[in-house]
Amino acid sequence: MAACRIRPVSQKRYVYYVESSPKSQLQPILHQQEYAKPGDERTQKTPCIFEVKTGRAVIPDNALFSNQYDLWGPEWLADSRTLVFEYNERGHKVFRVLTMDAESGKVRSVIEETSKTFVNYSRHFRQNIKGDTQMIWMSERDNWNHLYLVDVASGKTLKQLTRGQWVVRRVLHVDEERGLIFFTASGMNKDEDPYHVHYCTVGLDGKGLRDLTPEKANHKATFNKSYTRLVDTYSKADQAPVTVFRTVDGGEPQVLAKADIGKLESKGWKAPEIFTAPGRDGKTPMWGLIYRPTNFDPSRSYPVIEYIYSGPGDAYVPKDFQSFNWYISSLAELGFIVVQLDAMGTSYRGKAFEEVCYKNLKDAGLPDRIAWIKAAAKRYPYMDLDRVGIFGCSAGGQESTNAVLLHGDFYKAAFSACGCHDNRMDKIWWNEQWMGWPVDSSYIECSNVENAHRLERPLMLLVGELDDNVDPASTMQVVNALVKAGKDFELVVLPGEHHTMGGTYGEHKRFDFFVRHLMGVNPPKWSDLKKTE
Repeated sequence: MAACRIRPVSQKRYVYYVESSPKSQLQPILHQQEYAKPGDERTQKTPCIFEVKTGRAVIPDNALFSNQYDLWGPEWLADSRTLVFEYNERGHKVFRVLTMDAESGKVRSVIEETSKTFVNYSRHFRQNIKGDTQMIWMSERDNWNHLYLVDVASGKTLKQLTRGQWVVRRVLHVDEERGLIFFTASGMNKDEDPYHVHYCTVGLDGKGLRDLTPEKANHKATFNKSYTRLVDTYSKADQAPVTVFRTVDGGEPQVLAKADIGKLESKGWKAPEIFTAPGRDGKTPMWGLIYRPTNFDPSRSYPVIEYIYSGPGDAYVPKDFQSFNWYISSLAELGFIVVQLDAMGTSYRGKAFEEVCYKNLKDAGLPDRIAWIKAAAKRYPYMDLDRVGIFGCSAGGQESTNAVLLHGDFYKAAFSACGCHDNRMDKIWWNEQWMGWPVDSSYIECSNVENAHRLERPLMLLVGELDDNVDPASTMQVVNALVKAGKDFELVVLPGEHHTMGGTYGEHKRFDFFVRHLMGVNPPKWSDLKKTE
């Protein structure tokens, strides 16, 4: 039998929350949560084999997995003589797939990924095939996320199964009998939005790449159990959904439904505009959306607000058709032009595009965002560059505050909810992956606490007192630094709330904040609004 010997951490870290106004009692309640932060000790595991009949233990040397961020497994291969497990080295610059011989305990590396920055393990995929003699492996080793076929015995890469300046997004199914891999991809068509998801197949020999969903749109498909048929719904931010029935073997798709948005448009609704412009390098296109109010008048001048969330974990601009965007549509209706884009430091545009954020989360793609907004304003002069605001939550909370601290010449006001304002204060997995380990001076340079003295623009901070995602103390330490620096700002603390943009109350505060500081208008009192209802 196989099991892991575990060396637990010597001292766990906890975060404490005071629930000031519990429903169950009058007095506050103290909550405690186990919560590892960057630099904290990690559990260390050693895969071991025990011979049940004799009690013999096979304990391997840990030289190839000695400094673990994490270790997954072990699991037996089909020969019942070999264990396989995965090792993610602390700092995320080395990721190995390892095997261990049951008789000798010898450990060897089958797959080794290395990077000067980070191996994006959150994009991980491995599947054993052909009786566990081969592995399908996903890697960004050539800058683009692709699939490889690896021989288990030798560790040799037999074939790169997909290639090109585009990315595999997710492996859906491996059909060994038919010799096919089903996966999603984006960026395959140069004249299309590089974030659009398409459903594809490729042979286990790397031949016969096919796009099953060729329409230039964002696709969401569901397959039958045998992966011979699929129902596909495709749309774009400015194109209503179409649902079709397809067969994997080809043939004309059968249209099942087309959304009719005539009534929506008759009420004055207009789709957001898909807008592209080069980023900081003057050549790489940034893709985003421009939302305008339904009573839009091009002869007027409009303040601009950006909704931000960044980081290599994903791309964040909606690609599907939406009749209403919760955070954006209502804000636009107040008389703002609201924008959202994916800048450098986000996913699915190649590893070099992602790596801009490494040890540099304060970058947040802001130079690209500023260039993009300026390009939009050059085309549309009614976008007033003297009145640009920004808002976001969580990482977006950090980034929006950072925008007014380090780019206050461009961003004139920021609303920041539940921000991870200092990466030393936030959860270990997000921050060590992008900021590295051990904790060094880059963490200090990226801290909104350390940069709080730079504030010269209006800032509203919002935090839930029970935020169990980002330690609420992260926000309060920014508050402390701002107070010590003698800076004006606004703080909203929501009793009983967790990780949040603030719900209805927070939305009202956000609306009023931007109306005051970007429109120069004092909004009506809420109590007066209620009297007119």
